[in-house]
Amino acid sequence: MITSGLQHVAAMYAGVVAVPLVIGAAAGLDTADTTLLMAASLFTAGIATLLQTIGVWKIGARLPFVNGVSFAGVAAMTAIIAAEGGASGLPVIFGAVIVAGLLGFLISPWFCKLVRFFPPVVTGSVITLIGLSLLPVALGWITAGTTDASGGASMRNVGLAALTLTVTVLLNRFGRGFLKSVSILLGLVVGTLVAIPLGMADFGGLREADLVGFPTPFHFGAPQFSVAAIVSMCIVMLVIMTESTADIIALGRIVGRPADERTIAAGLRADTLGSAVAPVFNGFAASAFAQNIGLVAMTKVRSRYVVAVAGGIMVLLGLCPMAAALISAVPLPVLGGVGVVLFSTIAVSGVQTLVQADLGKGANSLIVAVTLGVGLAPEMAHGFYGQFPDGLTIILDSGISTGCVLAVGLNLLFNRGERSAAATG
Repeated sequence: MITSGLQHVAAMYAGVVAVPLVIGAAAGLDTADTTLLMAASLFTAGIATLLQTIGVWKIGARLPFVNGVSFAGVAAMTAIIAAEGGASGLPVIFGAVIVAGLLGFLISPWFCKLVRFFPPVVTGSVITLIGLSLLPVALGWITAGTTDASGGASMRNVGLAALTLTVTVLLNRFGRGFLKSVSILLGLVVGTLVAIPLGMADFGGLREADLVGFPTPFHFGAPQFSVAAIVSMCIVMLVIMTESTADIIALGRIVGRPADERTIAAGLRADTLGSAVAPVFNGFAASAFAQNIGLVAMTKVRSRYVVAVAGGIMVLLGLCPMAAALISAVPLPVLGGVGVVLFSTIAVSGVQTLVQADLGKGANSLIVAVTLGVGLAPEMAHGFYGQFPDGLTIILDSGISTGCVLAVGLNLLFNRGERSAAATG
């Protein structure tokens, strides 16, 4: 049980720490504070996973369901940080996540009925948009600190990222079982080992990190409540709930326990409650980790208690700042090499969902095209909404939020009355 639990942790570890790394870099945090964010994310992901697997009252799907920090909110949170100016944006993010989580918790029993507004053409467009919006983050890691006047990255950085990417791909191709499932983690390890003699890995944070430490509540200050930030994160929460609904349905089929409305509502309560509690300990919104669903299907280990063990391990890792400090020592180009795979995989997941939508039917292809085109505008042209009021900028600079609203609206306009696969299946 412990070995299988560790396998789940290994499969999702890089994904959990990637978000706080992105947010920490955007906020200009030092190594110690970035380490704290990573430890908090592990700690709160473990709590959310325990809520999902063990369950309390009507909270938790009671399926082998791993929760972690959602990528869906990264674009919105970086937009908030940009508008607020560095680390001062973190309390605004935490306040918005708390409100969005509580709102999601309250509407969970009804969201199963609202999911009809999210057919494959909508969910596929949004998930694809998430992956494509995050790709510039990975490329930014590769170019970090080495760009010249032309904006190009150094050959050393690109080479290190390429090596990490190559190792990850080869392990996926030739690895078997556990080795294949931890290919991303091993890619990080190999890339970091190569970076050490090049002087590109800094382990100074390990000397400052404690072996044991409890996440200090509201370390970055009391939560602040900005209307624009709350609106943006509430939209993100709807995206997260949509993804989780699809994941609960998929996992239910894999383990031979089809998810009904009660199971979906209970799973969404765990997601949203975990999201609402996470900011207290400096964590972010939680959602299902699809890669772990694939791990359940591959290993045929369907026990929810195995995943509960994984949740317990994450809590323990979150209480060990030294473990988070070790990850923070990974050079940014190495993270960039893995990020290219990680974020592109999200985009591919969206494309797979779009396959379920008949793009030759009606205006479905137009819905996807407009959603991606408008949603990617802030990423393709930085400062595109720079002359808009700050409140609107926070919302519009999150292309995912804008794209989600646009996809739902266009689907209602062109495909009125069409129900989602989740709603009908």
